[in-house]
Amino acid sequence: MQLDAFRRELDGWLDEHAAELARDASDGDGLDADMAQLAKVKQMTFDAGWMRWGWPQRVGGLGGSPLLRGYLGEALTARDLVEPGTYSMTEVLAPTMIDYARPELAAEMVPRLLRGEEMWCQGFSEPGTGSNLAALSCRAVRADDGWRVTGQKVWTSFAQFAQRCVLLARTGAPDSAHRGITALFVDMDAPGITVRPIETMHGRLEFCEVFFDDVLVPVERMLGEEGQGWSVAMDLLPYERSTSLWHRGAFLQQRLQHLLTDVADDSLSAAELGDVVVQLFALRARSRATQHRLAAGERLGPETSVDKVLLATTEQSLFDLVASAVADDVLTGDDAAGARWRSDYLYSRAATIYGGSAEIQRNVLARRVLDLGPES
Repeated sequence: MQLDAFRRELDGWLDEHAAELARDASDGDGLDADMAQLAKVKQMTFDAGWMRWGWPQRVGGLGGSPLLRGYLGEALTARDLVEPGTYSMTEVLAPTMIDYARPELAAEMVPRLLRGEEMWCQGFSEPGTGSNLAALSCRAVRADDGWRVTGQKVWTSFAQFAQRCVLLARTGAPDSAHRGITALFVDMDAPGITVRPIETMHGRLEFCEVFFDDVLVPVERMLGEEGQGWSVAMDLLPYERSTSLWHRGAFLQQRLQHLLTDVADDSLSAAELGDVVVQLFALRARSRATQHRLAAGERLGPETSVDKVLLATTEQSLFDLVASAVADDVLTGDDAAGARWRSDYLYSRAATIYGGSAEIQRNVLARRVLDLGPES
């Protein structure tokens, strides 16, 4: 299906089913409600075929350009039907599963994720090694019955809701850096796994510590070959910076529109508003170009750090404007609108940290894109 026809037909279907897709107010506004809403929307869009477009037929998709699924996420985000952080985990993890898992494993598991039957998480960061994956120490030792995993992960988003985890573990010598890492697909209900949610500054239990105590992972659950985990990670990160950031940009555009609708014109600084609009459109233009490169089959690499830097600065600038324009809501508002603005503002403080800190992204651009040499 062509993008223009897909967009037109999808928008019509979303209008027709708006009442069924809408959030149930009785569910509240916490993470449990977000997850229930996500599962409902994914199941409805999968059953209607929309969620299947843009994914290969071998994993239950209908084929077509990745731009189709990019627009689906944009449309759902713009209508406030899904929260982009939870929705986009599919875009982060499913492509790598398709690329590296055994074909029969991908064919079994990916439809469960697309249909909303399952949530997956990403076990990469560790205490002290959040931005230095090559130094990870969570270890997997080969045994007769599979891999035995012992160690800790942290900042693992939505692990308490996840049925599976894409895990990086060290299988080589401690000094083998990225050459000794293997990727595993782990069942989160396996004996020996403990999940401890971490409350964030904006009051949600989005992140978790995950502990692995001699956890058995079958050999056939490797993603790629032994020692290929670094390649898996490098394959995954550009997806985190492409379609996922497109969805996040759609969210920021939606929130800017809400601000313009809800706030009197004289509460906004024209100069600050203009600056935010320019940043947002720069982000969307850059992200759109990345989306089209992905759709054209180009290999994404370190240049996608530009997208991440733009996203972080734009998100913080937008919610700095919010804090200036609706300061009372951000600081003390106790109605739903005030609580939403406050939550968004507090979460934006992490935009220069999550998904790779701004300092690391600029170092990547300096060394690997601009060839400015190693750090002194």
